[in-house]
Amino acid sequence: MEVNNQTECDLLEATPKHGDDKNKNIHHWRRCGIGQYFVREHKHHTPPSKEHPDGTTSTTRAYCADNPHHKDKDQLSFDEIQHITMTYFAVLSGPPTAGGALTKKFSNADQYNSEIRGWTQYWNDIFKLDHPLDPNVVKALIATESSFDLHPKKHPEVYGLMQIIGKTHQYLSGEKGELKDHFICISASELLDASCNICSGIRWLFRKIETASWLLQRSATWEETVEDYKAILELRIHNKPYNPQPMKDFRQYHKWLSDESHEKIF
Repeated sequence: MEVNNQTECDLLEATPKHGDDKNKNIHHWRRCGIGQYFVREHKHHTPPSKEHPDGTTSTTRAYCADNPHHKDKDQLSFDEIQHITMTYFAVLSGPPTAGGALTKKFSNADQYNSEIRGWTQYWNDIFKLDHPLDPNVVKALIATESSFDLHPKKHPEVYGLMQIIGKTHQYLSGEKGELKDHFICISASELLDASCNICSGIRWLFRKIETASWLLQRSATWEETVEDYKAILELRIHNKPYNPQPMKDFRQYHKWLSDESHEKIF
C-alpha cells in the first residue's frame, strides 16, 4: 500500500520556475496554458417545457478554464488526462517490458503498459531530473501494490493500481499545501480510472524522491524512492521493524523486467 509518511519532515516541494510566459503550455501534449485546465466538449440537456415540449440539447465546445485555486500554476484535470492518453500514448514505444516472467505471474501485467510508458515520459519531461524514472520501476511497483488489479480489495480509502491513499489524493490536488505546483485535480472516483491513477502515482513518486533525499541527506535512488512510497525508508534508516517482503518482491520484478529488456535489445 502507498502510504504518506510526511509527518517526520516538513520539507516543502521546491517551487518550479515557469519563466515569464504564463500562457505557455508546460508540455507539448497539453491543451491549456499555465493557470488553466482543460474541459472537454459536453452536452447540456434541458428538460421539457411548455415552450420546448421535447426539451433542448446544446453543446459546449472544449475550452480552457481558469484554475479556481491555483492561479499561475499547472493543473491537470480528468478531461485533459483522458485527452493526452487517447491522443499520444498509442504511438509511443519503449519500456516497460512486455511479456516474460512478470506476465507469467500476473496475466494482466501488460494491460497498462501504454499508460505507464506515457505518464513516465510526461513526468520525466516535466521534472527533467539527472536520472529519469524508468517505466519498469513503475511497472514493478504496481505489481507489488495491486497485482495489476484496478480494484484491489485492500482498504476502502486506498485507490486503484498504485494504491493511492486519501491523504495523498488531497496533497495532489493542492488542498494540504504539500505540493507547490503540477497539481492533479480529480475526484476520488476518477482515481479508479487506470490512466488517472498511474498519472497520479507517478506524480507522487516525483514528490517522494524529494522526501527520500531529505531523509537520506543525499540524492535518493528510485529504489529508495519506492521504499519511501511504501513508508519503509524511514523505518529502515532508524532500524525499526518493517516487513521486507514488498521490497524483495519489487526488486525481483524489476530485475525480471530489466533483464528481459536488455535481452530484447541485444
